[in-house]
Amino acid sequence: MPNWPPDPNKRPDNSTNQPTPIQQPNQPSGQEWRLLETTLLASVVEQRRARRWSIFFKLLTFGYLLLIFLLLGRSCTSQAPTGLDGVDTSQPHLAVVELQGVISSGDVANAYDVNEALTRAFENSNSKAVALEINSPGGSPVQSDEIWQNMMDLRQEYPDKKLYAVIGDIGASGAYYIASAADEIYVNPSSLVGSIGVIMPSYNIKGLMDKVGVEDRTITAGEYKDILSLSRPLTDYEENHVEKVLANTHQHFINAVKEGRGDRLKNPEQNELFSGLFWTGEQSIELGLADKKGSIATLEKQLELDNVVNYSPTDPFQMFMDRFAVQLGAGIGSSVSLDKILPQEEGNAQMR
Repeated sequence: MPNWPPDPNKRPDNSTNQPTPIQQPNQPSGQEWRLLETTLLASVVEQRRARRWSIFFKLLTFGYLLLIFLLLGRSCTSQAPTGLDGVDTSQPHLAVVELQGVISSGDVANAYDVNEALTRAFENSNSKAVALEINSPGGSPVQSDEIWQNMMDLRQEYPDKKLYAVIGDIGASGAYYIASAADEIYVNPSSLVGSIGVIMPSYNIKGLMDKVGVEDRTITAGEYKDILSLSRPLTDYEENHVEKVLANTHQHFINAVKEGRGDRLKNPEQNELFSGLFWTGEQSIELGLADKKGSIATLEKQLELDNVVNYSPTDPFQMFMDRFAVQLGAGIGSSVSLDKILPQEEGNAQMR
């Protein structure tokens, strides 16, 4: 039995009064940590996968909508915007049609759209004259000839309405082919004009292929089907055949220019007008390839017209697609076209 009162000099025995230690929760074992880590990583991977699929489906949806807009644009070609929406054409005006860029069925400067615009411009009784504003290095001889022929027909159908060609930076090759159908050609002194010729580049890289170990296994049916193959040179017969094809196309070009320009051409043989050379606007006037220095503004003043109406088709979506295709390196060109100033693709005859 304890003494009472307790002895103040005696140290109390605290052995029975120790506080109860705090119980720590059970720590996960190594196996449990690995399971937890695996679960978290799987969750992260699944989130990433879901994000990627989300981006994929968004891009797929965008592409689908883009295709729909493209198909709608194509289906409405006959009703494509002409640049005349909201424009008053009831007053006397100078009608302008643009010919910009490479002449090709797949580009803005194609025969269908240009001819439609030219026809509308001539049919409007309030257009007192029509000007084809040109800034093109050339292109397809077929597209160029179709525009040229339409211009000649319109001049004959509307003899009282003059058709002008106004060349800006460049009106060469197929573009000059077209310009020659105008009543008069206006140029800037520094414009590039002419290049009446045809070119079909061809290369032989067999030596390079042998060095890098590339073997040509092309299979053909028809002795000359691979006539422009990169892996072998042309035979004398093949080269002679290609020259005849180009000469025939060249002659069509020459005949069109002679018919359009007539006696205004000055000593074409002596001045080598049909040799593929090109000249400045100032030189082209001296040679009879063009008539006067001037621009659209010059025509306005000359014709005493204050109103200019642009009849060119304006399809923003198509223009965007054309630029996008060019940026991707698309649009290699038609099998034959007219130009000399710009570099050409293998096997494409160019009216240049």
